[in-house]
Formats: sequence, C-alpha cells, structure tokens
Amino acid sequence: MTLFMNFFTFILKVVTLPLQLMEVVGIYGIYKRFFPFLIYKISFTYNKKMNDKKKDLFSNLSEFTKGNGPLRILEIGCGSGANFEFYPSGCKVVCTDPNPHFEKYLQKSLAVNDHLTFERFVVASGEDMRAVKDDSVDVVVCTLVLCSVNDVPRTLQEAHRILRPGGALYFLEHVVADPSSWTYFFQHVLQPIWYYFGDGCEVVRATWKHLETAGFSELKLRHIEAPLNFMIKPHIIGYAVK
Repeated sequence: MTLFMNFFTFILKVVTLPLQLMEVVGIYGIYKRFFPFLIYKISFTYNKKMNDKKKDLFSNLSEFTKGNGPLRILEIGCGSGANFEFYPSGCKVVCTDPNPHFEKYLQKSLAVNDHLTFERFVVASGEDMRAVKDDSVDVVVCTLVLCSVNDVPRTLQEAHRILRPGGALYFLEHVVADPSSWTYFFQHVLQPIWYYFGDGCEVVRATWKHLETAGFSELKLRHIEAPLNFMIKPHIIGYAVK
C-alpha cells in the first residue's frame, strides 16, 4: 500500500508543477486575496456541522477569567471570525492572521456578534506574534490553523508565551488518519493539490504529538470523527493549560 501511495503522490506532485511555479514567481499570491472570501462562505457550513462540538469545546471558557475583569482571548489565525458566536459575553478579543485580506470578513462577523469587545487585528503569523506581550491573555484559541502554519512547535511556543500562568490554549484541528485506513492513503495522495486549494493546508499532520510535547502543565485532548469530508474527518479537540 505504501508503494502505491508514494507512486500516486508523485503523480499528483507532477500535476501540480504549474501551481508550484506560480507560487515561486508570486502569481499564486492572487489566490490569497480570494481565499478569505472562500473561507467566509465555507465557515457557515462548517459551523453548522460542528456546532455541537464547538459549543462543547468552548463551554468552559469563562472558567479561565482572572479575577473580576473580562475574559481576554487571543485567536491565532482568526480567519473570518467563525468562532465569535461561541465566545462568552463581555470578553475582549485580539485577532491575528497572516492574511490581511481577512479583516474585511472579520468585520462582518463582528457586526453580528456584538456580545464581545473587539480590541484589534494584528497581521502576524502564528510563529511570530511579537506584537503581543508575554502573559497577556487568559485564553488562546487555535482552530483549523495548525494544519497550515510553517512551524507547529514554534506556534505552540508563541501561544504558551502569550498565555498568563493558568491560562489555556483551546484547539480544534483536523489531523492525519490512522495509517491502516484508506483515508490515510488518500490524504497523502491528494496532499499536493490540497496544499494549493487550502492555501498551505496539510492534512497529513499528527498535530497531537506536538501538543503533547509543548510544555503545558495539563492537556485535555480527544480524537473525534467530524461529520465532514473524509479528507478532514479525523479531528482533535480540547485544551491545554499553561
């Protein structure tokens, strides 16, 4: 099976050579302007299918509020703000994303989620959020982000740095399937083209391994099968406490 998988993966890599060339010369950057619109539209379907999972995940956010002040949340790779509806009333939110073209759709989400206070939008990658101070937030949220960052351990290190002691990182990420499954086979075969469709998204990452070694004092992590396309059906969900 591995031999066939590697063969078909190679074929797909050859097929995507024009896309690779477009990325090298900078033409692929045009897609980054369109991608936020695509994600904005897809987020409605994703939230509908994952509504119960997200409600359960974020149900205890308020427990990490420090003292009598508002809950302070930083969301890495906020996209179009698909998580806003699940945040508790009165919380303060800082959003980061490496793609500045998401801000337009972020504002649309904010318009229908006036229960939270939006502080600012920071154009930054998950690996480098130096604009955000150490120990400055109660909660960091990271959903469908660790699949596309260039350096997962570095991104988790940044999340750990930004969190106050006792704060928590909440995550919901699609991951690689069991190696004995056909999903695993097709994830690897289709990864070369999926990468370009998903603006750098990788479906073959065992993200839970990075979370287990990220230096958090407590890790609550579950593997689930999401009601989604087979390529992104395997998910991990939970939170990690600093």
